[in-house]
Amino acid sequence: MNMAFALALTIAGIILLLIGLESADSIQNSFSRLFTGHLTDHTMWLEVGGIICLIVGLWGCYRSRRV
Repeated sequence: MNMAFALALTIAGIILLLIGLESADSIQNSFSRLFTGHLTDHTMWLEVGGIICLIVGLWGCYRSRRV
């Protein structure tokens, strides 16, 4: 994995994570937590996808730097 792709993946992960955290405070999620006790699927996918992209991107940066 080259460094540019790893950095892009890291930035995309941060953006997805921030959007997911912002979405967690929305009125839709407030009602979802009120009635079901869980966040909506959309918010969970944003947060999980952001974390995965961030981890893979950081790993790619680390690996590109070592080589």
